[in-house]
Amino acid sequence: MEWRNIYRGLLMGATDLVPGISGGTIAVLLGIYDRLIAAISGIFSKEWKKHIGFLIPLGLGMVIAIFLLASLIEWLFEHYPGPTQFFFLGLILGVLPYLFYKAEAKQKFKSKHYVMLGIGAIVVAMLAFLNPNEGTVIENVTTSTYILLFFSGFIGSSAMIIPGISGSFMLLLIGVYSTIISAISNLYFDIIIVTGIGIAIGFIVMSKVVAFFLNHYYTGTFAVIIGLVIGSSFAVFPGWTESVPMLLVSVATFIAGLLAAITLGRIEYK
Repeated sequence: MEWRNIYRGLLMGATDLVPGISGGTIAVLLGIYDRLIAAISGIFSKEWKKHIGFLIPLGLGMVIAIFLLASLIEWLFEHYPGPTQFFFLGLILGVLPYLFYKAEAKQKFKSKHYVMLGIGAIVVAMLAFLNPNEGTVIENVTTSTYILLFFSGFIGSSAMIIPGISGSFMLLLIGVYSTIISAISNLYFDIIIVTGIGIAIGFIVMSKVVAFFLNHYYTGTFAVIIGLVIGSSFAVFPGWTESVPMLLVSVATFIAGLLAAITLGRIEYK
């Protein structure tokens, strides 16, 4: 078991709760993205024991973070949305140098890769112009509700595993974000289990898709990933506040996020 992955899972789980930032982005920052994709896609292979040893501590950390931090992040977005989003904006921008390093952009990027990067950035940036709806908490849970939650989990986890695309943001677009966060906070296990099954299947399916592209089109895939991450900064950016004290706090949290990303990157890529 790679128990160091618990803290990595904590970081990934915390960011997966935030609309606009992907746990996949943090996986790249932590230097484990390729390994994560290989582990999830190879969970039913002959080397399943090795992959399980990698995934269990990571998954444990993510589950702990989701249950412990769901209420905190909900509170931060309710009372201090601007500074909170600026922190994660700093985190996203701080990831970019490590993405370019991982892709060996200086040596391998050609004109077509920068075009792919630009397309990826535009696609995700366009999400910033959508008006996601948290949706009201679904209280009258029916069979159709469970079906909706299952597919929401599937779509959300598929997005989570791709750097730059936020699974939480996808849940906002579908309108089930509040229902799922409420279920986690109040331990509604029926909703948690159904959504969790959708998430697990989504992880497995999408990891195989990403693994195929990484194995056959590594540089191009990372060019798109970098574009997606750049585009996600537009989705996270909350705009400027007219309150000078809050603006100063936002600048401070942005710098904190930037420094956190740089520090983590230096630790993991040393």
